[in-house]
Amino acid sequence: MRIHMKTGVKSDGTITANEMYALSDTGAYGGHALTVTGNTGHKSMALYVGDGKYRQSPNIRFYADIVYTNHPPSGAYRGYGVPQGFWAVERHMEKIANDLNLDPIEFRIKNSLREGELQPFSTAWSEGREPRPETIETCGLEECVRQGKAAIGWDQKFGNQTWQMIDEQPHLRKGIGVALVMQGTAIPYLDMGGASIKMNDDGSFNLLVGATDLGTGSDTVLAQMAAEILGVRVEDIIIYSSDTDFTPFDKGAYASSTTYISGGAVIKAAEQAADRIRIRAARMFQNQERDLAFSPDEIRLADCQAISPDGRSIPLKDIALETLHQVDQEQIMGSGSFMSPVAPPPFAAQFAEVTVDVETGEVVVDHLVMAVDSGVIVNPLTASGQIEGGMTQALGYAVCEEMRYDSQGRARETNFKDYHIFQAHEMPELTTIFVETFEPTHPFGIKAVAEIPLDGVAPAVGNAVFNAVGVHIDNNPITPEKVWRELKIIS
Repeated sequence: MRIHMKTGVKSDGTITANEMYALSDTGAYGGHALTVTGNTGHKSMALYVGDGKYRQSPNIRFYADIVYTNHPPSGAYRGYGVPQGFWAVERHMEKIANDLNLDPIEFRIKNSLREGELQPFSTAWSEGREPRPETIETCGLEECVRQGKAAIGWDQKFGNQTWQMIDEQPHLRKGIGVALVMQGTAIPYLDMGGASIKMNDDGSFNLLVGATDLGTGSDTVLAQMAAEILGVRVEDIIIYSSDTDFTPFDKGAYASSTTYISGGAVIKAAEQAADRIRIRAARMFQNQERDLAFSPDEIRLADCQAISPDGRSIPLKDIALETLHQVDQEQIMGSGSFMSPVAPPPFAAQFAEVTVDVETGEVVVDHLVMAVDSGVIVNPLTASGQIEGGMTQALGYAVCEEMRYDSQGRARETNFKDYHIFQAHEMPELTTIFVETFEPTHPFGIKAVAEIPLDGVAPAVGNAVFNAVGVHIDNNPITPEKVWRELKIIS
C-alpha cells in the first residue's frame, strides 16, 4: 500500500479533521482486496476523533483505490490491513506532535477514542454485513499508556540526551518511541461458532467445537471456559475440535474471533448442561432428606461436586451414574451457538527502544513493551504467547522483511536467506502487560488479543528511530540503507 495522510490540527493539539487515502496493490487476484483495504481505514482512522465539539462529530475521511498488478496475489495476514493503516497514522501523529512541540503521548490521548463513544466507522463500513452503529463499551487505553510508560522507563528516557548517548561509542544513539492502536474482535453479524457438550458416567465431559486450534492454544482456552461453568478441572474436559464430520459448525479461526465467538458458544452449551446437573442434584438432595428441598438455582457446581446451600455435596460422577443408570435416565447434554452484533475493539499502547548506528544506519531493537486491553484474559500464558509471537512477526515487518521486484517483475527475495526472519537469539526483550476490562457484550468479558500485536511495533520503532537520530523513515521496513541515506541528507 501507499498511504497519504492529511490532518487539520489546532495549535493546542486538537485534531479538527483527518483524512487517509490508500492505494492498495492486490496482486494478480482480488479475493481479499476490498476487506483488507477497508480494515486499513476502519481501525486506524477510528482511533483519533479529535476533542471538544470535534469529538461529538468527527471529521474523518477515508478512501482508497485497489489495483491489480503482476505481483503475487495478496491475501489475509495477521492484522488484515490494520498494520498498514497504523504505520501511516502513528508515524504521521509523531510528525504532528514534533512540529507543534507537543508531548507525543498527551497529544494522542487528547484526541483518542474513549469509552461510551461511537466507533465512527461503524455506520459506514462492515466486512460482512450492513453497517450498524457500535458503541465502545470498554477502553483501557489510558491505563495501557500509564503502565507501558512505566515498564519502558519513558519519563526517564524521552528527551534525555544523556541517556541517548552511549559512553565510548559515539557512533551509537538510543531512541524511544510509542504507538497507540486498536483492532477488532470478530466480524459482527457474520462470524458464528457452535459447541456441544455431554456428560460421561465418570463425571468428565466431551466438548465438541468447530473451532480449529492453529497453535494458539484455543483447545485449552475453550476447555477452561467449559470447566469454569461446570465446576470441574480442565483435564475433565475432553475436547474434540475441527473435524467437520462430527463437530458443530464454526466460521473459522480468523479475525481474532475464537475465544470470543467459539467461547461464547461453549459457555452456552456448558450452561445448558449445568442446568440439567443442578436439576438432578436437587432431586438427589431431596431424596437424601425428604423434608428439605432445594431449588436447582441454589445449587452451585465446584470442585467436581454439586454443593447445596447448607454445605452438603454430591460428586458429579455420582450424578452422572444416577442419570445414566438409575431411575428416570437421561443423557445430560448441552449445545449452543454464538454470534455477536458488535466487534468490541481491544486497545494497546506499544513502546520500542532502539539503538541506531549513525555510521551504517543499522537499527537494533532492544526492547518492546505492549500494554493491552483485551478484556478479561482467560489464560495469561497463551495470551502472552499471542502477544510475543505477534510482536516477533511485526518486528520483521518493521526492520527487515521485504519483497522487492526487478524491472522484469522477478522477485528479489526467493528464499529465507535473502528474506530474513528473526531468530530467537536476535530477539529483543519483550514485555507484555494486560490491562483487564470487562467487555459486557460477552458473558466472560472477553475481547480479542491475537491480531493487535502486529499493529504498533513498526510505527513505534519508526518513532524511536526518529527520536534517536532525527530522521523519518516513511517506507518500511526500516533497513540500514534507508536510515543511512536519510542521515546523509541531513548531515
